[in-house]
Amino acid sequence: MVKKKKLKKIDIKKKRKRLIELRREKLDVDKKEKKEHLSEFDIRLNRETKLYWIRAITGAIFALFGRLIGFVGFLLFFWMLIFWFGFPFIASFGIFKYEYDKENWNWKNIIKPGLGIYFFLFMLVGTITHTFLTMLNYPLRLTLFGPI
Repeated sequence: MVKKKKLKKIDIKKKRKRLIELRREKLDVDKKEKKEHLSEFDIRLNRETKLYWIRAITGAIFALFGRLIGFVGFLLFFWMLIFWFGFPFIASFGIFKYEYDKENWNWKNIIKPGLGIYFFLFMLVGTITHTFLTMLNYPLRLTLFGPI
């Protein structure tokens, strides 16, 4: 008579748990390696991402403040333009203190990120704020020709 081989019992839960632990360890090592070695391209993308979100936030905030101050019409337009083109340089050089290579530096790298989102949020928040303030009979409205 031929003896049948006994199959080895495998604990699937333990095996799966071990595989998951090995995968986590591998991912942790990969993350550490990636953090240590950032290329110039990654650094530039991080800068542009920060500038983009700063522009998005400032577009909404300056629309709200400009309208609460009482700017309407061209004064609000000039207010938007001043912060549209001026604030990115303040944020880049004053707040974040980024260092740019003199050979590769271009002012477009500071102006470009977030142009559309700034304008969109400025118009959206400005319009909503103006609508609410008009409904509430907010007394302060300033134009180029004086208060209304």
